[in-house]
Amino acid sequence: MSDAAGRLRIAVSQARAPSSDYDLNPDTVLPEGRSLRPAGVLVPVLTQGETSRLYLTKRSSALKHHPGQIAFPGGKQDESDADITAAALREAHEEIGLAPENVEVLGLMPAHETVTGFWVTPVIALVREPFTPVPELGEVEEVFDVPLEHVLTPANFTVQSRRWRGSRRHYYTVPFGPYYIWGATARILRSMADALESR
Repeated sequence: MSDAAGRLRIAVSQARAPSSDYDLNPDTVLPEGRSLRPAGVLVPVLTQGETSRLYLTKRSSALKHHPGQIAFPGGKQDESDADITAAALREAHEEIGLAPENVEVLGLMPAHETVTGFWVTPVIALVREPFTPVPELGEVEEVFDVPLEHVLTPANFTVQSRRWRGSRRHYYTVPFGPYYIWGATARILRSMADALESR
């Protein structure tokens, strides 16, 4: 088992609590009985030699939810999906051309609630063999990769804020080069980083 696989398994086993886009905004009052739509995202890591890299997408600016943002491949669970893992694998195949048989699922992180009403389960996985990403036309503007170590190091995260729906919302960021990774994607990565730190 590669060092990356071992660290990812530890993150899965150590993570305990669900996360939320509201974690850094404790004054937010969420309505009781709110309905959240289940979704799955794949956290796909390719290890080659001593290097492990995480694949991410830049979403199309034409999308209704999170246009232009950096995201994991994934999406809402359909009725045809056997479970949330199947949803994440299907969406990753559609969005970036990653075949399910080229993926080894290591486990699931606790779910994350988004401000757009999704209950997102991160599916942590290794990519077995290198592949050529194919962005889904109309959904994905770009597929890129970042060093896994960069996004699993708490010191690389900052907390920033902006006005949103009349109030100031705080959120995590973990930028890399030209890519501004923030919001739910950064929060999930921060959960992984914190789980490793807590050992």
